[in-house]
Amino acid sequence: MSIHEECGLFGISDPHGDCARTTYYGLYALQHRGQEACGIATINQRVLSFHKDVGLVGDVFHPDVLDRLNGTMAVGHVRYATTGGGQRENAQPLTLKYVKGTLAVAHNGNLVNTAELRTFFEYRGAIFQTTTDSELIAYAIAQERLRCASAEEAVCRAVKGLRGAFSLLVMSPQKLIAVRDPWGFRPLCMGRRGDAVIFASESCALHAVGAQFERELDPGEIVVVEGTQVRSIRENCQGSSSHMCIFEYIYFARPDSVLCGQSVHLARRNAGRLLAREFPVEADVVIGVPDSGLDAAMGFAEESGIPYGVGLVKNRYIGRTFITPDQESREQAVRIKLGALASCVAGKRVVMVDDSIVRGTTSKQIVSLLREAGATEVHMYSSAPPFIAPCYFGTDIPDRDALIACNYTQEEMREMIGADSLHFLSLEALHQIAPQADCGFCDGCFTGKYPIEV
Repeated sequence: MSIHEECGLFGISDPHGDCARTTYYGLYALQHRGQEACGIATINQRVLSFHKDVGLVGDVFHPDVLDRLNGTMAVGHVRYATTGGGQRENAQPLTLKYVKGTLAVAHNGNLVNTAELRTFFEYRGAIFQTTTDSELIAYAIAQERLRCASAEEAVCRAVKGLRGAFSLLVMSPQKLIAVRDPWGFRPLCMGRRGDAVIFASESCALHAVGAQFERELDPGEIVVVEGTQVRSIRENCQGSSSHMCIFEYIYFARPDSVLCGQSVHLARRNAGRLLAREFPVEADVVIGVPDSGLDAAMGFAEESGIPYGVGLVKNRYIGRTFITPDQESREQAVRIKLGALASCVAGKRVVMVDDSIVRGTTSKQIVSLLREAGATEVHMYSSAPPFIAPCYFGTDIPDRDALIACNYTQEEMREMIGADSLHFLSLEALHQIAPQADCGFCDGCFTGKYPIEV
């Protein structure tokens, strides 16, 4: 099983226009963060237009759609569902028309007080069109806007009632507003390209559109862009400390992104190095499970002195949305998605490095592929500690009864997977993978301890 993250955000304010196409390219760079649905909303002469649907960015948007959407501001979103299903109505950005005008809202993360907020609004007459917690955020902002003088003031008031993970982009007819929750669970950065101001979940999306990275938003910070003016509101930053999801380094983010001042590629490479130090092994070749296990495998090879090889080849035409309705189909999907390279592993003792182990079924199938290709030994290494708890902040890590580490000993897991040995990165080593990071981390899925009450 693969872990999925809720979504990716991209927003731009550019007085010279063509924001729809820039957002399209930015979403392409963030496609790894969500492959179920995508959307773009734009403002052109204060008129809101949008297009969204289920599917990948390249399938949902065509040149004629982008021509129609062209404007001087845009907000884009790629989605993987955690709260709410994958239906078309749950695609974002969410757009609404109300007495004060129009709003477009894109959200990355997950609220922990969703039920409380939904009940609060429903008893005040709210009628919801989706099953997402993101609609609650949009509704809260619209409600506050009725009682205050500006969109940014409404956002400031609304976010005080939210608990959990929320990186947000909010677009009114005149302003683009970026928000990061006070705990900093999900990343959000800012860049510039000429007169354009751009926000994105990851720095790789800024580079993809030719923008220069400027900085990451601080936890609790709200940045307002109006025309060529940019201002920061920091009243929610007081007392805030960062707890960014540490799994961003292990799996979610693209290797060419930088989060909290730390290269994702180097963090994964560090994880592999630490694994090799913690659990030395005699072997002939080190391989990684594509894609997020590759960098850790390189680090393991460098530290251990065991040669690095390409032992698994990925079918690039199979996405994460590949249909796997039952166990037999899931097993077949692994064989379609991955192939073992016999010329690399036949007759050899193999170290296989993956980013994590959730249920263990996929790991078992990959081990079988390697043995069929002639590997004499397969030593399984995870660049993350064992999952022992669910995530409540935007990652679809399942409940404890579905987590292999919660139900079996490590030796039992090794036998189930079929490996000759099984090793997980220690929690202590996990917190050493990003030495250049200037933020704290949430590791609740590995410890069962969360930065806020859930």
